[in-house]
Amino acid sequence: MKTFITDDFLLQNEFSKKLYHGYAADVPIIDYHNHLPPNEISENRVFENITQVWLAGDHYKWRAMRALGINEKYITGDASDKDKFLKWAETVPYTVRNPLYHWTHLELQRYFDIDSLLSPKNAEEIYDRTAFMLQQTSHHTVGLLQEKKVEYLCTTDDPTNTLEHHKSISKKEISPKVFPTFRPDKAFAVEDTPSYVVYIAKLGTVVGSDIKNYDDLLAALVQRIDYFHEIGGRLADHGLEQMYYVEKDDFNSDTLFKKVMDKNNLSAEEVYFFKAKILLFLSREYHRRGWTQQFHLGPIRNNNKRLLASLGPDTGFDSMGDLHQAKTMSGFLNELDSTNELTKTILYNLNPSDNEVFATMAGNFNDGSIKGKVQFGSAWWFLDQKDGMEKQINTLSNMGLLSCFVGMLTDSRSFLSFTRHEYFRRILCNLIGKDVANGELPADEKWLGKIVGDICYHNAKDYFGL
Repeated sequence: MKTFITDDFLLQNEFSKKLYHGYAADVPIIDYHNHLPPNEISENRVFENITQVWLAGDHYKWRAMRALGINEKYITGDASDKDKFLKWAETVPYTVRNPLYHWTHLELQRYFDIDSLLSPKNAEEIYDRTAFMLQQTSHHTVGLLQEKKVEYLCTTDDPTNTLEHHKSISKKEISPKVFPTFRPDKAFAVEDTPSYVVYIAKLGTVVGSDIKNYDDLLAALVQRIDYFHEIGGRLADHGLEQMYYVEKDDFNSDTLFKKVMDKNNLSAEEVYFFKAKILLFLSREYHRRGWTQQFHLGPIRNNNKRLLASLGPDTGFDSMGDLHQAKTMSGFLNELDSTNELTKTILYNLNPSDNEVFATMAGNFNDGSIKGKVQFGSAWWFLDQKDGMEKQINTLSNMGLLSCFVGMLTDSRSFLSFTRHEYFRRILCNLIGKDVANGELPADEKWLGKIVGDICYHNAKDYFGL
């Protein structure tokens, strides 16, 4: 059967179509948050087949396959790449109304010119066709990025990362430009004592000195921030259940650091305090360098302990949480703002019930110094689908200025995920077009087209100083 994805996919009226095709479709992509491996860009990796580029590491697909009753052998197990793809093809028809149904067929069409619906009937043919295309220069990693007009992308990197691949990419002067993002979560993950002790030893090796106390830790982090800055990094990111903030110094940070380094577990209160202090310190360092800080808030990770033990983390057993976010977020941002040390900040929410909380919190700390200084970030993770994007756009429109929004990102580990930007752009244009059709906005194509172009590209380019 032919695909349902036409040129006007998701565009429900003529004005929406004008906005998308005239102002959104062809502007370049700035993907300022993803988890792509920079070595595969530097080496211009050639994927042997579509399973390697499309299924490996994709939690969304893995969760769908498990829900359908597919054996783990065909998900993360030792089945052949072809057999894994065939099982995915078996799953796809059953993903109707899940965003995977849209994404799957959008990606097949945009990257491989396949305009039929994936099913067991055509799976082998599609597997062979895509395998052949992936051997062509146009479908090596760099070619895939260039095909989608990716101009800039920012990977997500631990402080201990040498960034050698970023340097290699820079020397080759290829497009897109690739920059690192500082992700220091492990530097304050003191809730896992054994892993933390190992990590601090690794960080000490990277900075060339033993980290014996709290001041040594801070100095090591500053050294790595400076190194990232030198390589071109201008963003930091943090993946947290919640923001951490304390008003009083109930503990001594150095004492806590030495306690955990002596392989003693910290109490829940001590863990919380330590994280709060490190985050404030880091945020002030970002401000000194004019960076943008991102906070991805709200997940509960590794819920299934049985499968975590056999498959490890980041294999599809995370979910949205229902933590209270407002008070600590307010305290944290206010602490920085009170000394004028609040840098550009993007707040990402994982629970849609908190959309208005995040959007209004961002508005509290926009001080007129920078356009959209504090942003209510794009729909993230479980929310980066049609309904989630529409809710995020509508909330931002109601509580702030949609026109200042820095737009979409992939947050992906796949080189075939850049159609996520197209998906967002179509949804954005359709919402604005519907308002025009309903008489809620003027039919000013030029002005609304400018707003769309800004959200899709220009705002991000200005905001991140690219």
